[in-house]
Amino acid sequence: MQNMYYIGLDVHKRTISYCVKDSSGAIHAEGTIPAARFDLDRWMKTLPQPWTAAMEATVFTGWIYDHLQPHAAALKVAHPLMLRAIAAAKKKNDRIDASKICDCLRCDFLPECYMASTAIRERRRTLRYRNLLVRQMVQMKNKISMLLMEAGVNYNKQRLHKAGYFRELLATNPDIDEGLGSLLRLCRETVVRLQKTENALVRSLERDSLLLDRVERLMTIPAVGPITALTWALEVGDVKRFPSIKKAISYCGLCGAEKSSGNTVQRTPLSKQRNKHLQTTLIEAAKMAPRNSPELAMLYDREKQKGNANRATLAVARKLVAYLMAVDRGHRNFQVVETNNCIAA
Repeated sequence: MQNMYYIGLDVHKRTISYCVKDSSGAIHAEGTIPAARFDLDRWMKTLPQPWTAAMEATVFTGWIYDHLQPHAAALKVAHPLMLRAIAAAKKKNDRIDASKICDCLRCDFLPECYMASTAIRERRRTLRYRNLLVRQMVQMKNKISMLLMEAGVNYNKQRLHKAGYFRELLATNPDIDEGLGSLLRLCRETVVRLQKTENALVRSLERDSLLLDRVERLMTIPAVGPITALTWALEVGDVKRFPSIKKAISYCGLCGAEKSSGNTVQRTPLSKQRNKHLQTTLIEAAKMAPRNSPELAMLYDREKQKGNANRATLAVARKLVAYLMAVDRGHRNFQVVETNNCIAA
């Protein structure tokens, strides 16, 4: 059998530090190469065969992972928060980081994280760009309200962003001068442009052949619309990577962290180690869910009696995760099965 060679990569924007070791831990090669596809191809020709590599999850990891994967016996991505040995080291530089990642890979101590397929990551990028457009659109709407308040202009808050009312407000209100009117029109044009772009992106994802059937099944769940379904499908990727609903709930950031020592168990507020895109979307969906589902409305009322509205919303969001898991794993539409003691999907 050929000896496997292990490579640790410390990835940065412009450079990549690497360390190559054999199974005994002896250093075969180490150095730094530019973070470019041409330089990676030239570097791979110098590597001993076979080889496996590991790198830390960063903004730049995706394209490097896709470029190296066809040539490696195995390729892994490490969870950055789990690599405590690197962060806690007294002496830290790129060469040492690459060596420690290599040792973690060689000794099978690497805290591996899930890496979605290239197709899923490309569509996820589109969805996250859509989220950016929505945030910018909300900022511009808030700016319109702020400009009107600064000038002491009275307006109908519920109708402000409707095209007809906005034109009438600019044309008939004497408190809006020419300078303020031009700024308001510019803000309104930006909102309309962002809205059209956002709608186009959502439609392109909804009609995508890779997501079409999956999104349609997920949308059979009460309170799950196209955005929630797309966010679940693209942020989760392969639903089978979660062995239980509890793991999925933890990934979505709908539970607190646990700190225990001896007989003392302490639960903290919602953990910051989560997928923030899923967390935000599921909580927003959970706020609307009681209006669309009698079962979720009963759950909301029951939990609200125990605590407060926030606790009840989180309970509904966790139930939505259970529904999404059941539909996604079973490849079937949502159905409520009533039993004597419970309601299951």
